[in-house]
Amino acid sequence: MGGIRVVVIEDDLDMRNLLEAVLHQSGYEVFTAVDGRSGLELTRTAQPDVVTVDAGLPDLDGLEVLRQIRGFSCARVVMLTGRTHPADQEAAFEAGAADYIIKPFRPRDVRARIAALLQPSNPNAGGQRASE
Repeated sequence: MGGIRVVVIEDDLDMRNLLEAVLHQSGYEVFTAVDGRSGLELTRTAQPDVVTVDAGLPDLDGLEVLRQIRGFSCARVVMLTGRTHPADQEAAFEAGAADYIIKPFRPRDVRARIAALLQPSNPNAGGQRASE
């Protein structure tokens, strides 16, 4: 898995640390941000393959972060959220999310779903870093 970069945009410290640990154990290079604005900047500079975005960030709505990422990156974006309404999930996919995971979740499920997104046979796996 060497060389796979993941940006985690999550304001909850425990959740951010959990995601960082699980993804790092999977061999990914992990970068973290505590809010939407710093997450957008980190996504621009790190040029990740995958970005996880909490839907309920303190400064920008997660959907807005997703929309802005779509403006400059082909990274696969996974929304992590407590929002369970089907309209929220639909909005995320329409805005360009590759996956939508509802909290609470099992860490191994997040790891497996990110690995699946990175498989060449996955239609959402075709993104490239902006510099490529």
